[in-house]
Amino acid sequence: MSELTHVSPPRRIYIDKQSPKAFHALVQVSEAVRAAASEAGLDRTVVELINLRVSQLNGCAYCLDVHTTAALRAGESPRRLGVLSAWRDTGLFTPSERAALALAEATTDPVDAAAQESAYEAAQEVLSGDQISAAIWVAVTINAFNRVSIMSKHPVLPHHHE
Repeated sequence: MSELTHVSPPRRIYIDKQSPKAFHALVQVSEAVRAAASEAGLDRTVVELINLRVSQLNGCAYCLDVHTTAALRAGESPRRLGVLSAWRDTGLFTPSERAALALAEATTDPVDAAAQESAYEAAQEVLSGDQISAAIWVAVTINAFNRVSIMSKHPVLPHHHE
């Protein structure tokens, strides 16, 4: 019997590098969304919770790494980050955070119309129109970045202190 050799798949094109103008436009959208969120009064930690929850749903390791660091830097607690994937089962998130997370999930997986309607109605009870719009735009934007990183297979590299 011959020994099988492992053949690595070809490295993918980093589409952000291959099409820098398109990627730069996405970055500009992200900056506008971050500004809109700030103007609407959405705390930076809420923005990062949305970024992380959407990245969890999409399985984007690169964005999870980037936004975990950003959330910690913004003052988010490791405990809340650790239970984020089960946020509905904890009492650790405020009503407005819960509303933003539900909107983010509905934006990421819009097929379930009933869940989408429920998330929107719940958000209207605790978030302003500007905050609802900003939360949805944050989810839309991180969904786009997730796809860029997933399709490019951006690596998660060790940090210098690891």
